[in-house]
Amino acid sequence: MASSLDVLSAEIDRLIDLCRNLADENAALRREREDWQGERKRLVERNDLARDRIETMIVRLKALEDER
Repeated sequence: MASSLDVLSAEIDRLIDLCRNLADENAALRREREDWQGERKRLVERNDLARDRIETMIVRLKALEDER
């Protein structure tokens, strides 16, 4: 009986450690996801700015072309 309890206790300890490790990993992955989302947001903003600038240049070039 004591042996069974020891085995059960060891298994419970192992599962507790596993849960802690998974919680730590989950927290790290959430932080990493937040970092990637921030990076994506910055890149989208830069892309939008570049698109706006290019569109403005195209309009200006067409206007210059029409003046000729």
